[in-house]
Amino acid sequence: MVKNISNLGDAAVYCDFGSEVNEKINANVIDYFHHISKLIKDKKIEGIINLTPSYNKLIVNFDLSITNYKKIKNFIEGLTISRDIKDNNQKIKIPVCCDDEYGLDFLRLTKKLNIDKDKILELYFGKEYFCYMTGFIAGMPFLGDVNKGIRCDRLETPRVKVPKGSVAITEQFTNIYTFESPGGWNIIGNTPKKVFDQLNLLDPTLIKPGNKVIFYQISKEEYLDWNE
Repeated sequence: MVKNISNLGDAAVYCDFGSEVNEKINANVIDYFHHISKLIKDKKIEGIINLTPSYNKLIVNFDLSITNYKKIKNFIEGLTISRDIKDNNQKIKIPVCCDDEYGLDFLRLTKKLNIDKDKILELYFGKEYFCYMTGFIAGMPFLGDVNKGIRCDRLETPRVKVPKGSVAITEQFTNIYTFESPGGWNIIGNTPKKVFDQLNLLDPTLIKPGNKVIFYQISKEEYLDWNE
């Protein structure tokens, strides 16, 4: 449930679900996001122009010419939210090639963590990940929670260009770079799977908040032969 609702500038509401980052709190954020989105689509609420979910917050932007903070706050406080089982139970499998030319930061990780590459891969691939949010670049999923044995801080100097498809870890999270971009996460591999399709106007994002993700390792030959 929402713990606190406050103003965010003149035309936005800041919904705070708690200070922790965990699956339970984020599931509440996602439930509110889906529920309000449906009410907007069904025209049961007027004036809301954008919803932005994050790990434990939801920002609701509204049109001041149609509504105001008090109306939106009362609306949110009066909601009865039900869990979206379909979205939260969907599991997506992502292939990853971890050959040295794709796993750019294994040398750094083995030194920082004091374990070898095989152990890092064992701990990384041995679990299921939860999508907390997407953002930074279009369709990039922020997934948790990485095994405590391989959690590591960001690069001291971020890369100017991270290759598209790079799979990386930082602290409790792992992500996939959907486009070439700057970035400071520890890169452990690359996926040939298209995670964001800008030509698919109706549903461009493969991994959505609330989805579960399972990574599995593939060889370089499988990576090069991948064809979607």
